[in-house]
This record gives sequence, C-alpha cells and structure tokens, in this order.
Amino acid sequence: VLTDPVWGLRASPSQLAGPKRFQPVPIALRELPAIDLVLVSHDHYDHLDYPTIRELAKRDVPFVTSLGVGAHLQAWGVPAERIHELDWWESYTLPKADLSVTAAPSQHFSGRGLKDRNATLWSSLAIRSSRHAVFFSGDTGLTTEYAAIRERLGPFDLVMLEVGAFHPAWGDIHLGPAHALEAHALLGGGALLPVHWGTFSLALHAWDEPAETLLELGPKQGVQLVMPRLGEPVEPAQVDGVTPWWRRVDEPQSHPAPAEPRAESPVMTLPRAMPWPLD
Repeated sequence: VLTDPVWGLRASPSQLAGPKRFQPVPIALRELPAIDLVLVSHDHYDHLDYPTIRELAKRDVPFVTSLGVGAHLQAWGVPAERIHELDWWESYTLPKADLSVTAAPSQHFSGRGLKDRNATLWSSLAIRSSRHAVFFSGDTGLTTEYAAIRERLGPFDLVMLEVGAFHPAWGDIHLGPAHALEAHALLGGGALLPVHWGTFSLALHAWDEPAETLLELGPKQGVQLVMPRLGEPVEPAQVDGVTPWWRRVDEPQSHPAPAEPRAESPVMTLPRAMPWPLD
C-alpha cells in the first residue's frame, strides 16, 4: 500500500522551479514490487505528484482518494473504474483481500492553483485488516476529531502523523512534532511513525528539527517512536529504540561528532539533488 507517493524531483507545478527534493528516493518507482493499493489524501503538490501518478497508472492497481481528487487521477491516465473517491467516514474494501480503507476527518485545505481552493476534499485515512490497523494523517492541524476517529476506527497498531513543514502560525493546518504527540494521544496511542519530513524544504525550520524534537519529547511521554532510515524496511512491533541516522547526513554542516572508524560506523552520504528516477 502506497500513501501519498511522491517520486518527483519537485513539489511544484513545474519540474524546473519550486521546492526541490534534497534526499533521493531509495528505489526507482519502476523497481517497486507488486502494489495492492494507492492512497491519496488530498491534492497538494507534495502529496499528489503528476509524474508519479502517470507511472503508477500503468499498473493494474486501485486508487483510493478524497472526493473530487479522482478527476486529476483520471486526467493523468488512471482508468475511472480503478478510482474510488471517499467522503469522510466512507470506506472502500479491496476485493478478495482482508483490507479496508476509511476516509476520516482532517483539518487542512486543498487546491493546486489560484481558482480551485477547497474544490476537493482532504482526508486522513484508516487502513484496517482483521489483524492490524494503521492511521495515516495526510496533512492536518490538531483537531478534536481525532478522539472520534479513535472511537470509531481505533485502536491503531501504527499511527503515521505529519511532523514537518510546520510553523506556530500554521497550527490549524499542520501538526508539527509537539502537536503530533498530542494527536497521537487523542488517537489512543500505537507506535508513532513520523512522516512528511526529511525530503522537501517547505518551511523555515531545519529539515531535521522535527526528528530531534520528537526524539527529545517522545520518550518522556512514553511514545514508541518508529524512525527508520530512508528506504529501510521495518516491523513496528519489533522496533527497540531509535537510531538518529539523520545526524550523519551532511555531517560537516551540522551535528558534528567525533570521527569513528569507517568500517564500524559508515557515514551516510545523501546527495542534495537526484536524477529523475523514472528515466
């Protein structure tokens, strides 16, 4: 299951200008294994990416998204019969599979241009099987709706909450790390996988500030953090602590640490730019 997949170079209407990816994707899109479902929470450029959707449209995979967003998907090559739009509290069940997706409230907005502000819906998404449940926030500010989501769709084994691209003045539309911990409590807990950070610079804070804040505050509140390296597979139930891998990225510019033997602790080198992965 892919959630808001973005393989593009920029979160922008143009691949020539706008916020540019500064960490590479860990795998080319065409090299992904079989995909069962693609979820799109809303239509902003850092969540709904044209070149990514064009490539995924070549696969025989259903798309689940919020009301109105399906028009973009269909225009970009996804057949209408594979698009399933949901209003809040509506659900989609994957055929011949023990998996359902329910759209739930979030506190955000939508639009990709000057004339379509709030013309489509934005949602959080709850993914459930008979054994496990996962919550994906999409973009949102802190909302008391999370208590209702917990009551109607919880409990959750894994909670994926957006933590990056935040500012105190944006609290109504973006969580940030501190509000993410409050949202996590409202949702009733579960392992916390922070998302929406470490790829595009969409705010004035340092790219790794959300991670450092969570690493400081999360354990004090008894929150189990799941913060894998980019591209690292992880089983949330088996995570035992967090390794702050981000401190080894661009080490000369930030987070200086004593040199260590390379064989024991290799330095991660992630380029600030990347070749287009779909070529």
